[in-house]
Amino acid sequence: MKTHVVTGSSPAMAVERLATCLPPQTAPRLVFAFYGEAADDEGLHHCLAQRWPGLPVLGGSSAGGVMSQDGLADHHQIGLMGLEDPGGDYGVAAGPLEGDPQACATALLLEAMDQAGCAGELPALVWIYQEPGSEEAVLAGLRRVLGDRCPIVGGSAADNAVAGRWRQLGPQGPLRGGLAVAVLYPTAAVRVVFQGGHEPTGQSGVVTGVGGSTGRRLGAQPGAPMQGRELLTIDGKPAAEVYNQWLDGALQPQLDGGGVILAQTALHPLAVKVGQVHGLPHYLLVHPESVTPGHTLRTFCDLRVGDRLQAMRGDRGRLVFRAGRVAAQARAALPAGQTLAGALIVYCGGCRMAVGEEVASVVQALRQRLGPVPFLGCFTFGEQGWLLDRNVHGNLMVAAVVFGAEELVR
Repeated sequence: MKTHVVTGSSPAMAVERLATCLPPQTAPRLVFAFYGEAADDEGLHHCLAQRWPGLPVLGGSSAGGVMSQDGLADHHQIGLMGLEDPGGDYGVAAGPLEGDPQACATALLLEAMDQAGCAGELPALVWIYQEPGSEEAVLAGLRRVLGDRCPIVGGSAADNAVAGRWRQLGPQGPLRGGLAVAVLYPTAAVRVVFQGGHEPTGQSGVVTGVGGSTGRRLGAQPGAPMQGRELLTIDGKPAAEVYNQWLDGALQPQLDGGGVILAQTALHPLAVKVGQVHGLPHYLLVHPESVTPGHTLRTFCDLRVGDRLQAMRGDRGRLVFRAGRVAAQARAALPAGQTLAGALIVYCGGCRMAVGEEVASVVQALRQRLGPVPFLGCFTFGEQGWLLDRNVHGNLMVAAVVFGAEELVR
């Protein structure tokens, strides 16, 4: 198995560069395509389809551009990763998330497995890229078929300013409001690590009310707990007021009339403890997006009544080097006898905004930890990954997927 990563300022350039990496008359088995919001993804679809008809392709827009072993590429640029794996099987299906996202996810997964010629077989990895907003429902739909028997990794498509200009890309072209699902049955190993880069402050409270337009019951029973993305109350008090106290008054301007709080909260998010390993707790991060005039909080992740929320803190240095550490852990998990062929990195768009110009150091940390191998990274508005043997959706997270290759014995 080999991976090839290229970038280009136009669809034709990116596709031509990828083609020159491959042996003559060889087509990639799967292509991941990520790009900035200003890139021509219609043109990219046309160029890929013309060069390799029927090619499985998956991707979408990424906040501010992409990163690779060659550095940062801006929001006009396209990044492609092609997998060269003659003995592997791969399939992609994509479509709109209309009506019932859970049912849509199930149907697209089954279609992707059919496209791979592996109906009924458990993949080594499922990769998803989707419209922000229904991530938990999509994961529930995938679990109908897979349970948590294999990792589901990916991200929610992003743009530069949380303005809804995000898109997804599948074999039939770009989508808005859609989901793309890839199933991978490679000949070599795949390893996944999914982590956040924050620690608890010691302040916490229990979710006592969720609602708004996103509120719904967890289950069909009338007494089932509510879950949703508008946090009404913590310990019975207005959620934004409690959170503002935890942040020493940093949200007072938004409490006076509502407003977006992404910048103020990227280093100070909320979290729910999901378990521990060897006494070390693991947390799923929740990024608050805005304060409403009613002093509630809107978030990028579902919360449910009864969850204990932890106030978290991070710093730019930890966020800069987290991606490299996560990639190194994934690399170290490859089985003996396999070398590193390449990596895919999912890095939260909110973390990218928080580190600012130091995002170039994120790329350098990945280079140092991965060595001279290809990698492609996207910046997302929601991250999906494998945490404590369960597939989950979180915010402000980093995921690393590494692909192995059999060592040649001479």
